[in-house]
Amino acid sequence: MCGITATRPCPIRCYSNGFGEKRLGFAGTVAKDAQRSQFLKISRPFLQEEFPKLSMRAAFKGRGIQMALADERLLQRRAVVKPADILAYDLVQGADVTWSYILGRSVPEPPTAVLLHGILGSRKNWGTFARRLAKEYPKWQFLLVDLRCHGDSASIKKQGPHTVAAAALDVLKLLGQLRLTPRVVVGHSFGGKVALSMVEQAAKPLARPVRVWVLDATPGKVRAGGDGEDHPAELIAFLSKLPDEVYSKRDIVDALVQEGFSKDVAQWVVTNLRQSGPPGLPSSRFSWAFDLKGISEMYKSYEETNMWKLVEDVPRGVHVNFLKAERSLHRWALEDLQRIHAAEEQAVEEGGGVEMHVLEDAGHWVHADNPDGLFKILSFSFQGF
Repeated sequence: MCGITATRPCPIRCYSNGFGEKRLGFAGTVAKDAQRSQFLKISRPFLQEEFPKLSMRAAFKGRGIQMALADERLLQRRAVVKPADILAYDLVQGADVTWSYILGRSVPEPPTAVLLHGILGSRKNWGTFARRLAKEYPKWQFLLVDLRCHGDSASIKKQGPHTVAAAALDVLKLLGQLRLTPRVVVGHSFGGKVALSMVEQAAKPLARPVRVWVLDATPGKVRAGGDGEDHPAELIAFLSKLPDEVYSKRDIVDALVQEGFSKDVAQWVVTNLRQSGPPGLPSSRFSWAFDLKGISEMYKSYEETNMWKLVEDVPRGVHVNFLKAERSLHRWALEDLQRIHAAEEQAVEEGGGVEMHVLEDAGHWVHADNPDGLFKILSFSFQGF
């Protein structure tokens, strides 16, 4: 039995995993007030114990519920997964999602979307957007992940090499751990190639149709912007020269702007700073919430990874959507656009799907620059449930 702080026992049921394999699940109960909430957010930073134990903490605030899952493990001892294999995540659930769906196979699990950030980002980049989606589509749940070397996953030691494929496998393992089968995977920039790699590494054919969104990233060569625009490789190189601990976020913003980076990028970068020092005590020091050496490897892999083979031979049941920002940080070569349009025609003939979209009035950070436009484009993936 798992240790669950709820009003009823926690029965174990078998149902399908990841991209369609079998797995075991657990069932808990949530107070009826949860049905009136706009969304349910489940945070899972780390695993700490050797054997399964699930503790729930529900905090009611207005019409919303926040539930934190800690010490979460597989519910069979023979399937124990080491903490180093599990990424940090948030699970934002719509008001119509309940835990009762795993009580039996007759009731389908709620549709799940995975949201992946880019280089030097974190799952928090998607927080506001995910809550908006959960409010509009209350039957859905949205899994926000800190990729390896980023955010709260940075303290989880991952073996190298740190590549697009390794990051994708991490997410697949997390889906298996959570017994979730995604219907939609959305990846921004580096996260877009991670999403494609997830499909490539999953069993084919997939158990159910999956829509993949690649936001402002091409399948192949990464072409940095022109003069006067921010270059991620140069940003990573500059950050590597900074101390591990700093005393002022404003000083870092000023230093980045002075180096030639835009103020928007500088302010975004310092969201990776966390107060350091003894817990519960005020601190004037900040430390970086990422593994910059690992991130440098990941960005190099992002530049070198070529996913054109998958795009030009899309597995049956997969629909790949590319979204180009009108003011993209990266250059979309005419060759890239022509190959994507050719893949569109080929995919239709073979039962797959490829589609190209353009988000107007947006730079590379599409979910911040034009969230309304992005919401409108993505919305059709969540309709019909």
